[in-house]
Order: sequence, then structure tokens, then C-alpha cells
Amino acid sequence: MKTLKALTSNQVDESTQQVFSAIKSKVGMLPNLYAAMGNSPQLLKGFLTFEETLKAGVFSAKENEIIALAVSQANECNYCLAAHSTIGKMLGFSDNEVIDIRLAKSDEKTNALFNLATELTEQRGKTSQEAINDFLAVGYSHKALTELIGMVAIRSITNYLYSNGDFEIDFPKAANLEELATA
Repeated sequence: MKTLKALTSNQVDESTQQVFSAIKSKVGMLPNLYAAMGNSPQLLKGFLTFEETLKAGVFSAKENEIIALAVSQANECNYCLAAHSTIGKMLGFSDNEVIDIRLAKSDEKTNALFNLATELTEQRGKTSQEAINDFLAVGYSHKALTELIGMVAIRSITNYLYSNGDFEIDFPKAANLEELATA
């Protein structure tokens, strides 16, 4: 039974209300995922701090969305696929590019990043040497590999919250790859 509900500002303490307000100011809304994360103010605040720290790392905003799409797809998180497809489009990806990323039909560097993030997720961190070699061969560094592990962990948190949540997807739904394959 899914039990985590999206909370309203009236249901949280004052410090969490401030965090909710900051999210609304930055994003233009309070996504239901963050509202559900508000069930634990410590998780919400820690998550946002960790995410902002890593987003200032080696990966571009678009690369962060490639990672998010890979992890969310591997974890079958429809909420996060919708959110990160939308964010990817806001960053300049077309609908077709988002689909190509998710199908690992992009350029070599994008595919190496997507594939390693997927493998890290699916194999619970136990990646093949081939996937790491492909990642390094396209120009990523060991620093990037380290940060990728952190980004996979962050995205897994949001995926797991949705898997245990009882709240609506408040972004346009992501393309269903199975439906596209049969079309």
C-alpha cells in the first residue's frame, strides 16, 4: 500500500513551509514529489542541499537530465520520467531528443552517460568495466564517475519516494516507449 501523501503548507512546520515557499519561487509550483518529501523535513532539506551541491559539479544541466532520465527509466518511475522529460525540454531538448536519449540512440557521449547511469541503477552500483571504459573513453573523468554515483543516488531517492507515494503526477506524462515501439 502506498502511503506517502503530498502535504500542504498547512500540514508542515514553519521551517518546512519556508522550504516549500522557496521551491515554489524557484520552480513556479510545489511539485507533489517535494510536497511528499516534506513528510521528513530533514530528508527534504538534505536532499535539496545535496542536489544543489552536485548540480554545481562537472555535469551540465542537460547531462544531469540525461542521468535523471536513465535512473528514472531504470526504476520505472513515471513521475520522475514526466518531470525530467519536461525539464529536459525546458533546457532545449526536443521531444524526439528526449525519446532518443531514453532509447540510447543519441551521440556516443550521451549514450555512454545514459548507459552507465542505467547500469549503476539496475546493477545496484556493480557496473561492468566496459561501461566504465566507454564512459571514460568519451572524455568523462574519474571525478565525473564519482559525481555520477551521487546523482544516481539522488534520483533513486525521488524514484523510491514516488514508488511509495500516493500522489498525482503533476507534469505532462512522458512518452511511453513501449507504445512508440508498436506504433
